[in-house]
Amino acid sequence: MATQRKHTNTNTRRKAPKRARSSPALAPAEDVNMSAVGLLHDMAELQSAERARFGYKRAAKAIVGLPVAVSDLVASGTLEEIPFVGPSSTRIITELVQQGRSPTVDAAVAASGKERQVAAKRLLRRNYLSQFGMLAAVGHTSDDDRVSRATFRGDFQMHTTWSDGAESVETMVKACLDLGHSCMGVTDHSYGLPVARGMSMSAVVRQHQEIDQVNAKYQGRFRVFKGIEANILADGSLDLQPDECELFEFVVASPHSLLRRPEDQTARMLGAIRAKRVAILGHPRGRVYNSRAGVVAAWDRIFAEAATRRVAIEIDGNWHRQDLDFSLVRSAVDAGCLFALDSDAHSIGELRFTDFSIAHARIAGVPAERVINTWSDEELKEWMEER
Repeated sequence: MATQRKHTNTNTRRKAPKRARSSPALAPAEDVNMSAVGLLHDMAELQSAERARFGYKRAAKAIVGLPVAVSDLVASGTLEEIPFVGPSSTRIITELVQQGRSPTVDAAVAASGKERQVAAKRLLRRNYLSQFGMLAAVGHTSDDDRVSRATFRGDFQMHTTWSDGAESVETMVKACLDLGHSCMGVTDHSYGLPVARGMSMSAVVRQHQEIDQVNAKYQGRFRVFKGIEANILADGSLDLQPDECELFEFVVASPHSLLRRPEDQTARMLGAIRAKRVAILGHPRGRVYNSRAGVVAAWDRIFAEAATRRVAIEIDGNWHRQDLDFSLVRSAVDAGCLFALDSDAHSIGELRFTDFSIAHARIAGVPAERVINTWSDEELKEWMEER
């Protein structure tokens, strides 16, 4: 049975977080697997034949999911035994491991005339972790106060069949219990995002009745908090009215549009943080690996406002997002922010994405006491009511 972790002084949650980082950031070890993945995507970018592009991308996907370093596989001569990693990919990865670069890729880029295109794509792959890199960060042993799997109680962004998720509320509860969690927040999409089957307000009422039934059934073992993922509009307002927000225990405000714009969107993000009932700024940049960089903003200003209002900054663990990454999280730590480490799961299998959230937080030196996912139900309820 999952047990609820208590803290000795619940009143500390109402105090402003300390500005000074209480634990030094981990220096992230070189994620050689992620470097290899980038080179394979470089090669995919250069191919004129769809079959060749697909081959390199499939090899990259295989490397991303490896729990061991490619350098170990090169040393043992077993790299080519990995499914979908063919001779060309093996050669490129071996060059990287042995020389720190791949002459094969360098020559291909130079001959293609697409240097600028490749350079632009590389900027869309910065500070992502592979499975190997994530495991190295999560498994790093230390006796400091960083957040860890051991202190993690529950996930506060996930989706069910009430919007674009694949599973029911209770099915997600059972899966979270299997992971050792003792609480979670359901955050199906709001009605302003029809592409994600956003819920109408009448559907919200029915969902809350279902959550009440689930909470009654699992009382003493597990608690489901009633949340919503609201869409941040261009002017910084939400796609929910203030009185509609009052129906939820907490609101996650996330950007889902204007994510490729080069202009500054600081005012938009500040507006969302200041909106009534908002407790979490979800996947703040809206970035996607190899696809888009996401929102451009003065993040120091945003973190300062979030810290003042005690709005948690999310580290979205969805592999393609990893948003925010450890580099920006360090700035948010220094600003005194609270954090939410969430999976953004749309199915049971994606609940494990919280490991990527924890990894980025550990690399950035986020103390467990600043992570809402480590708080007791009483602390969470009190914090949500502050909103």
